[in-house]
Amino acid sequence: MTSIEQPLDALIVAPHPDDAELGMGGGILTMLGQGLRVGVLDLTDGEPTPFGSLEIRARETAAATKLLGLSWRSNLGLPNRSLEPTLAAREALAGVIRLTRPRWLFAPFWEDAHPDHVAATRLIEDARFWAKLSKTNMPGQPHHPERVFHYYCVHLRAAIQPMWILDISQHWAKKRAAIECFHSQFIANRSERPSFADRLEEEAGYWGRLIGARYGEPYTCREPLGLRGFSEVM
Repeated sequence: MTSIEQPLDALIVAPHPDDAELGMGGGILTMLGQGLRVGVLDLTDGEPTPFGSLEIRARETAAATKLLGLSWRSNLGLPNRSLEPTLAAREALAGVIRLTRPRWLFAPFWEDAHPDHVAATRLIEDARFWAKLSKTNMPGQPHHPERVFHYYCVHLRAAIQPMWILDISQHWAKKRAAIECFHSQFIANRSERPSFADRLEEEAGYWGRLIGARYGEPYTCREPLGLRGFSEVM
């Protein structure tokens, strides 16, 4: 991997293809609509799954990427189902951070029932630190993203308390369409009612109601955020 022509404003790191769309498809579309450069790095190929394959997942990921209009997307090629924050994985991810030079990193929420998601968050936070080191064999120049923000794409049935909720009302339809690009994961051989996508819409409606909007998307951060005013607070 080589350096990109323009640094990214935001790099969303996802354990599997579809996690970025599920957790923050609305946020991606919001940032892109504001003219920001947004990239996604999937850590694994997400396979095996019951109705997927490497070829199917690659086609689905390409379709979602095109629909969202992402500035950049890649895959780190780490093992699905056995993702671990090893030194080798840390170095590989830190190298991507140094080459894409994002202002912000987005990682999964740190508490989850899925071991890959928990490992991914630890890996991202460790790689953020390593990316700024000098006198290394990693590619690119030292770089330290300003913040790590956390999106929610969890398998744990928990009553979460986000730090803020983003109004994604104008982007919900496109976020849902991006999620439904992953047909093998969320549509194939599923007969439950309401559907998976309908339940996601109910959740987005819940978060939206808390801020007086139609649809919302929750986020958090381990570090405090600063405000210069209250004009954008809903």
